[in-house]
Amino acid sequence: MNKDSLLERLTILDFLTTDLALYLNTHPDDGDAIEKYNAVIAEADNLRYIYEENVSPLYSFRSPSDKKYFGWINEPWPQDYCFNFDVNNINHSVCHNG
Repeated sequence: MNKDSLLERLTILDFLTTDLALYLNTHPDDGDAIEKYNAVIAEADNLRYIYEENVSPLYSFRSPSDKKYFGWINEPWPQDYCFNFDVNNINHSVCHNG
């Protein structure tokens, strides 16, 4: 998976996690939903690890950083156009070579 595909998948998983958490607030004994929630969390954690090992930190406050350089500052920030993407037309070539 390339950088953009990882970010897109993480966005989807984060949305799904929030949606499932809201459902579980009103259905706390739904075992199938709990199982799905835990699976989504595990997949997202795995993708975050892959992204951070191969691209850059995703969070300034919880991602480990190289001991010689704090790489968080190198990537687009949430307020930057290139950080976000249009889910209907994913084309990041205007932002970077990726």
